[in-house]
Amino acid sequence: MTTNSRGTVVLIEDEEAIADLVRMYFEQEGFRVVHAPTGERGIDAVRDRSPRVVLLDLGLPGIDGIEVCRRIRSISDVPVIMLTARDAEVDKIVGLEIGADDYVTKPFSPRELVARVRAVLRRSEEAPRAASVIEIAGWEIDSGRREVRGPGGEVVRPTAREFDLVWYLAENRGLVLSRGQILEAVWGYEYLGETRTVDVHIRQLRKKLEALPIETAWGVGYRMGD
Repeated sequence: MTTNSRGTVVLIEDEEAIADLVRMYFEQEGFRVVHAPTGERGIDAVRDRSPRVVLLDLGLPGIDGIEVCRRIRSISDVPVIMLTARDAEVDKIVGLEIGADDYVTKPFSPRELVARVRAVLRRSEEAPRAASVIEIAGWEIDSGRREVRGPGGEVVRPTAREFDLVWYLAENRGLVLSRGQILEAVWGYEYLGETRTVDVHIRQLRKKLEALPIETAWGVGYRMGD
């Protein structure tokens, strides 16, 4: 594979040893890696380099990873995967709620990190689905515009990941979908024991689209009702 043929990864990480390890693995896979040791420089790199994915450390000096993610989301829809040594549940929830696409706790396997990035990019490169609209409980889920319209004409534009999730639930309405099925279909990788990502995104959807009948199947997963 030609070096750098896969595009640019912006790595925002202050620990040089981790940055060197991640750079080595991603360059072997054909990515160009732009390393930013601080949040400020990372935001500049996202703005200037138009990366395909951002790897973002949560515990940065200066502006922390949560604020960096928030600022990135204000200028770009680029996929963001958070890297952190902190395993507190609240950190995961906050990171996902402000727009991170995934969350990997240190120490992590560089190979697994590469696999997750490739899964994120695979989904972003899929041929766009034929434009269509699914109607549920008076709401219209529009795959062409990637928006949801309410009975009163109000328009809600979920994040890219949230829309993929609500569309998957709507396409399979009435069926109970396990968290593992949802992870594989929406995030693009196999279930590895982490389900909080799904739960947090479901909660965000319920806040934005509270009238949609997204039901919990206790102990299993979720279902879109009629």
